[in-house]
Amino acid sequence: MRELPDGTLKTRLCDLFGIEYPIVQAPMAGGPASVDLVAAACNAGALGSFGAAYMTPQQIRDACAATRERTDRPFAVNLFSPLPEPGAYDTSSTLARLRVYHEELGVAPPSTPSSPSQSEQFESQIEAILECRVPIFSFTFAIPPASAIERLKSAGMTIVGTATTIGEAIALQDVGVDAICAQGSEAGGHRGTFAPPFERAMIGTMALVPQIVDAVRIPVIASGGIMDGRGIAAALALGADGVQLGTAFLATNESGASRAHKAALLAASDDSTAITRAFSGRPARGIRNRVMDEFESDPGSIAPYPLQNALTRSMRNAAASAGRAEYLSLWAGQAPRLARSIPAAELVRQLVRETDETIATLESLG
Repeated sequence: MRELPDGTLKTRLCDLFGIEYPIVQAPMAGGPASVDLVAAACNAGALGSFGAAYMTPQQIRDACAATRERTDRPFAVNLFSPLPEPGAYDTSSTLARLRVYHEELGVAPPSTPSSPSQSEQFESQIEAILECRVPIFSFTFAIPPASAIERLKSAGMTIVGTATTIGEAIALQDVGVDAICAQGSEAGGHRGTFAPPFERAMIGTMALVPQIVDAVRIPVIASGGIMDGRGIAAALALGADGVQLGTAFLATNESGASRAHKAALLAASDDSTAITRAFSGRPARGIRNRVMDEFESDPGSIAPYPLQNALTRSMRNAAASAGRAEYLSLWAGQAPRLARSIPAAELVRQLVRETDETIATLESLG
């Protein structure tokens, strides 16, 4: 890391992405990473990112076009890499629990949906990303097929993979990614673990980042529990080339998170979050609520990913419209008390200023 004369921070990540500050607005799938938020983050000098895992190819095209109308700066699109398809699963216990929630919300009874395979969906999304010539592509959950990585790199895209262990980081470097997002256990939303059992990959950001930095040659982006300039300065001190913040951007004005989600975030405390499979079937960190507690009390009623995600979608959509936080997947990291309800551009400015001030304070101690 080197400090520029004007006080802004610059690392090799800035050069790699073509951005002003080594700050990435996390690609939060399902709506929070709206076009307005992505464009605002980009225009403020950070890297705005779309979580496009649940988008159709046309929605990806539309989002990219709309973003380019609002900014001429680089942005990223993130996908969930396809996982092995789950086998046959008896959804009766899942549907029985969901039926109660649907009745309370006044919506039609739940049913088992039919959907394309993850591989088919991923391939069609990749086609849209290639068509849009997205500057930066990131992924999580697994390593994409080699053919997809080759096509993306041939198109000149910068590629970022998510690692939760040193072994995963090395595997990502070996397949040719350009940077690694080191996701600590504090991070909100879905865990990106793909190599060891999930329980063995719950490594905190402060422990994970310097070990990955020492193990790889490419830039490392620290993620998990970072909410202000103190956290950014700490990540840089650990050797990271940048940071990725999700929860910090959730409460901003441009965030597409529901009002109920934002309210729950701003009211949460340091011990409010937990890891759950209740909403998607895959481990994710969010603010504890009724649905999370009741499903986790009966793990056998949680269908595997992505079936559980599809089964709970109608409930979550209805709850968002009704402002009913007890039925929502309230993804958030472990430092919600540091969230700020301000414009995204102001958040970026404050983050940069706080980082400069923290570094200056530390230098004065020497």
